[in-house]
Amino acid sequence: MKEPIETERLILREFISTDDIGMFELDSNPNVHTYVGNKPITHIDESRAYIELVQQQYKNFGTGRWAVVLKENNEFIGWSGIKFITNEINNHKDFYEIGYRFIEKHWGKGYATEAGKAFIDHGFNVMKVDAIYAYADAGNENSRRILEKLGLQYVNSFEYEGEMEVWYELKNPNL
Repeated sequence: MKEPIETERLILREFISTDDIGMFELDSNPNVHTYVGNKPITHIDESRAYIELVQQQYKNFGTGRWAVVLKENNEFIGWSGIKFITNEINNHKDFYEIGYRFIEKHWGKGYATEAGKAFIDHGFNVMKVDAIYAYADAGNENSRRILEKLGLQYVNSFEYEGEMEVWYELKNPNL
């Protein structure tokens, strides 16, 4: 396992099997899925399968989504991180994408921005990636605001899986 990343309030770490309960709380909430197009999950086995999928991405690509836990009490509050995307989205293929999803009671507290800043720093300074991309539902103002706070720049709008999406990018300033 990679070393966790600590921020002021958060510990960012690779998923472990006991994150299944928190993941189920996150992904069974329909409000979390308003802008992400998938349907809420209905059984904890779906959370376990997702964690196994992400753990396989760590092996295959050396990166993936990480658990976000509160430093003060080790509570699982969601995930964030940099994923390597191999399928084609908006004319891009084989790229690094930042994302985040949090349990609803933790929305609006700045956790996505705090974790995102740490992952951008990690992506550019440790992983040495050329650029980090992101996309969000065009109507998801909160997610778009977070991407802009992280320094990503709007590039274009595009249709993906029947939804209008917005594409953002941030080039590594060190390269």
